Amino acid sequence: MIQTQPLQPGQVAFVGAGPGDPELLTLKALRALAQADVVIHDRLVSDAVLALSNPEAELLDAGKTGFGPAMKQDDINALIVTHARAGARVVRLKSGDPGVFGRLDEEIDALDARGIDWRIVPGITSATAAVAGLGQSMTRRGRNSGVRLMTGHDVQGYADHDWRALARPGEVAAIYMGKRAARFLQGRLMMHGADPATPVTLVENASRADERRIATTLAALPAVLAAEAVDGPAVILLGLAPRAAATLRLNRQEVS
Repeated sequence: MIQTQPLQPGQVAFVGAGPGDPELLTLKALRALAQADVVIHDRLVSDAVLALSNPEAELLDAGKTGFGPAMKQDDINALIVTHARAGARVVRLKSGDPGVFGRLDEEIDALDARGIDWRIVPGITSATAAVAGLGQSMTRRGRNSGVRLMTGHDVQGYADHDWRALARPGEVAAIYMGKRAARFLQGRLMMHGADPATPVTLVENASRADERRIATTLAALPAVLAAEAVDGPAVILLGLAPRAAATLRLNRQEVS
């Protein structure tokens, strides 16, 4: 049931809103937002991106908060289905990329069960934007031949992973929803042999005007997070530190 453009009445487009900077939206994402009758968006979608929606579109917040209040997934599914069956052109706007920790499959299954057409418009995930802000590469010849995108918690609480593999020197991982799980992550990694001096960088509000990069080590991670009072959406980059040039550029932007 994957559809091509344009977005038709009674169809749903799962659109990646990217990490927050509206200039990082794809042309397909912009076109879908301009055509939408209803935009059902995540909590982390930036106001600047929402402002690009069809001025006559109904904007509906279906946000979730880790370990906090959230719209139930069944209710979100029902909301999407209801508007699509009423003939609306629906954009389900997800922060970052729809297929990265976005419960995309559950929402597609709900549409398939009712014969509703849908398509996916991918977006830039926050890990990509965060690493770009560091002036780094997610993979590097001779260091790591792969990178892990992982979550700090899931529906059952703190998420478990292959800690022994992650603890190896040179491993790189982007940890989403990891702020509250920082001490758990630190403990599991060090228990499996990770070097306490492993570089870790937390990037808050990646790609946005108020982006903040906090460089630390695995040993100091929980204490630094507590001291810095990180409130915005953040990704933890295990094994990466900002280049000096990237830090200088950030400082110049703050001064200006």
